Amino acid sequence: MKPCMTYTFYKANNVMTMNGGNMKTVYDIEFKKYGKVLTGYDFSELMEAMKDTPLPDDVIYVADDVSLNCIKAAGELSEAFFGQMPVQTGYCNGHNAANEYMEYHRCSEINVAVTDMVLELGLLQDVSPDFKCNPTLFEKFLVPGGTAVEMYATTLHYAPINADEDGFKCVVVLPKGTNEALGKKIIKTKEDKILEAKNKWLIKL
Repeated sequence: MKPCMTYTFYKANNVMTMNGGNMKTVYDIEFKKYGKVLTGYDFSELMEAMKDTPLPDDVIYVADDVSLNCIKAAGELSEAFFGQMPVQTGYCNGHNAANEYMEYHRCSEINVAVTDMVLELGLLQDVSPDFKCNPTLFEKFLVPGGTAVEMYATTLHYAPINADEDGFKCVVVLPKGTNEALGKKIIKTKEDKILEAKNKWLIKL
């Protein structure tokens, strides 16, 4: 499977365990302020295609993969979930135990967990006026393999975290153009300074 655009890599750390099985999941009520479990779509073909994607020791994020975008579920998400807006369907795979950044978009993001994985999440409402955030406010949620979730535009997130030593694979669906390189930046507010890529505001922890 040949990706058409690779945006960035993340450095992997030690494997994270699931805290003795006591970790909250996306089916728990605490997840509702961050997003919701997405139902009504058949992601089986998408998950089958993900078997051909790499699983590196670090983390790779491919923003837009031609082969994935051709799958029926991707077209349905474009037509229905995103209200007939063009989308990009890519993936984030690898091994990761901790994030050094959080990001957010001006839209929801869909993640389809091909394997078990963990999402570390925060709220944009908790970000200070100078765009700092307190990691002690973040929460971690297990996303079982085969589960699709919507993360709201107000949800801080970044690369998934390992649920076990085997790493993770995750489909990422966003509006077309998200994470592409910026043109000329216009600085009007403090928030403008953390615009890292198109539709991507990035906060260093």
